[in-house]
Amino acid sequence: MAREWRVAKWRPRRTTMLAFAMLAPSLLFLALFTYWPVLEVAWQALHNQRKIGGPQVYVGLDNFLKLFADSAFRKALANNLVYAFGTVVPSLVLALGFAMALAKSNRVNTLVRALFFLPVLIPLVAAASIFLFLFLPNVGLLDYHLAKLALSGPNWLGDPDVALYSIMGLTIWKNAGYYMLFFLAGLQAVPADAYEAAILDGAGPWQRLRYITLPYLKPTIGFVLVIGLLNVVTQVDHVFVLTKGGPSDSTNLLLFYVYQQAVESYDAGRAAAGTLVMLALLLAITASSLRTLERSFGEREA
Repeated sequence: MAREWRVAKWRPRRTTMLAFAMLAPSLLFLALFTYWPVLEVAWQALHNQRKIGGPQVYVGLDNFLKLFADSAFRKALANNLVYAFGTVVPSLVLALGFAMALAKSNRVNTLVRALFFLPVLIPLVAAASIFLFLFLPNVGLLDYHLAKLALSGPNWLGDPDVALYSIMGLTIWKNAGYYMLFFLAGLQAVPADAYEAAILDGAGPWQRLRYITLPYLKPTIGFVLVIGLLNVVTQVDHVFVLTKGGPSDSTNLLLFYVYQQAVESYDAGRAAAGTLVMLALLLAITASSLRTLERSFGEREA
């Protein structure tokens, strides 16, 4: 019995050691390229460099105080909130509409799905270059067709009241087809019996959407919402190409603000503080969305 106990005790240890040995390469790369850079950024946020190449001086929370006192940072934060709401919600609505319209598999729907997914394959920088041609004042493709209708469009990228919405249009065009794929997959999990029973009970299209489709798609919506919010905070290539944060900081987003502080102003401490604020926002968004996903799966299992 003692021998059997020793063997039984040894096997879990051997299994655990084997599991850690197989995970070691991934854990090593995760530590080197994820956690260590985060620690360096946190250290940088608490220090300041008086001159390039000079020593690092501990300043505590001074970089964070300067960050929140900076009107440009507050403007970038407000822009990001407007940009998030103005891109994620329309993208989700369009993606759901596309998925429901193209849920049935046939040749025509397959072709249309490919056309809707095509913007996803175009790099964001290339897509921004295309939209730059569309938005050129007076000679751009958009103004050209408006002139055919005897209409004059605004300065799409030069008007502070319009520029951010122009960038939103690019983002919606780029992401809606990508989110459509997730909704197409989610619609496959909706049982056909539920729709048939609803039709027999006299439920209309809106009632079927509200009481059958959307409840079954709650986990998918939560997952896509996480992806959309992460893209909003981490994608900034189109701002570089189209506006560079202008005019009058109307399109300045958080990530572009961090770039300005690090590269243009050489203020690494404030840039690091802004990065930590962004990281905190990402963690909060991810945690709340995952909690929503857990509740959705719990309700489905119940």
